[in-house]
Amino acid sequence: MTPSQARTAANVILGAAGLVAAYVVITTPPLRRLALRAGRYYLGAGLPAYLAATTTQAWLESKRSA
Repeated sequence: MTPSQARTAANVILGAAGLVAAYVVITTPPLRRLALRAGRYYLGAGLPAYLAATTTQAWLESKRSA
């Protein structure tokens, strides 16, 4: 098996595993609630914190070059 074929096979296997995991999460109410809560937390707290840190870093780097 060539490296290209191995990479393609691995991508297909990982894609199938991802689809199965998504199906299980969507069809299992406790897992679905957990996934929605985690997504809400990420969008409500994680993403703004990341954007604030990135903005601060960009601000500080822009002062160095000026």
